[in-house]
Amino acid sequence: MHEAEGETTSGEADPIGERWQRAEPDFLRGLLALPELALVAESCPAERLLHERLVVEPTRAVGDDELEALADADARDNYATFLAFRDAVERAGTLEAHYLALVRGGRIALPPVFLDRMVEAIVAPLVDEANPFEQRAAQLLHRSQRVAVVDGRVLSADRERADRANEAAGTFDVVRDLLRAGAAIEDMPILGAANAREFAHAADPQAWVLDLTHEIANDLGHGLTFTMARAHSGLAALARVLERWIFHFLAVRATIRPLARIDDPAWRWHVGLDAEATLLLNALYRGEAFDDDRLERLVGLFRLDFVDPREMRADVAGRPVYLGLAFDAAQTLKLKPQNLLVNLPVAESV
Repeated sequence: MHEAEGETTSGEADPIGERWQRAEPDFLRGLLALPELALVAESCPAERLLHERLVVEPTRAVGDDELEALADADARDNYATFLAFRDAVERAGTLEAHYLALVRGGRIALPPVFLDRMVEAIVAPLVDEANPFEQRAAQLLHRSQRVAVVDGRVLSADRERADRANEAAGTFDVVRDLLRAGAAIEDMPILGAANAREFAHAADPQAWVLDLTHEIANDLGHGLTFTMARAHSGLAALARVLERWIFHFLAVRATIRPLARIDDPAWRWHVGLDAEATLLLNALYRGEAFDDDRLERLVGLFRLDFVDPREMRADVAGRPVYLGLAFDAAQTLKLKPQNLLVNLPVAESV
């Protein structure tokens, strides 16, 4: 990726557009390597020729006759979708501009894999390369996770990677097995202080399990419990990534910190970071009760504060915004970073 030409590099006064990225040929080649577009044994000669030409020159014009020559109808549709996406990004100027247009436009018709690839490219330069916890937390913005909670500990594994491990091990839930054993299986290490340096050289960064546990409770006996925040919580790392995500798109500075619970009688605004968290926070805000199993799915709570309250809507200026992170009944967590861009109470002037 490279930055859009003509954008300011001064940063602080008007940072919107700074470091926004055009779709470089390598990004488009990555899309052509997706299973939906990659060549298979059954690919006809016309598809092979079109694919080879696009790999060499991803921005080349493609005529209707080239698409119509493809023997497989699904292949024609997939290439048409790719070309429409490629051309839309070019018209928008940058990945960020196209992404904002999509998420602000309501229903997103773009295939999820294309949306995820955009997010992956956008968030990559926003993350501290020297911080493995941020690197792993950033994956939550564009890769679905499998999450399990046992005895208060929360582990998040890449869904695709965990499902492969489940199949290989012949077990129903490898993530829950990890928690019960208290250690990682051989090829899915749990990221922690002891092995953090290894993450930078990992051949498969999606194989690492992220510990989202925010607090650790120690039983001191005699009915006493000592609770302390974890220094390397994945929630803290995710909070830093989300702060930069907001500033990158909206030029709004915010601080985000994990919470154990929401104790706010004047609770005014919240944003679910995924579909399940949105449902749970909406219901909790209305005072509805849930059984323990449903509430256990809410694995992350955050408090977001605008650094400058003048950048908020006047009716909630100075009030905190609460964020939630949850997994569904299938133990799947799909974070939607666009929710922060369309649902924060940002002033119209901003």
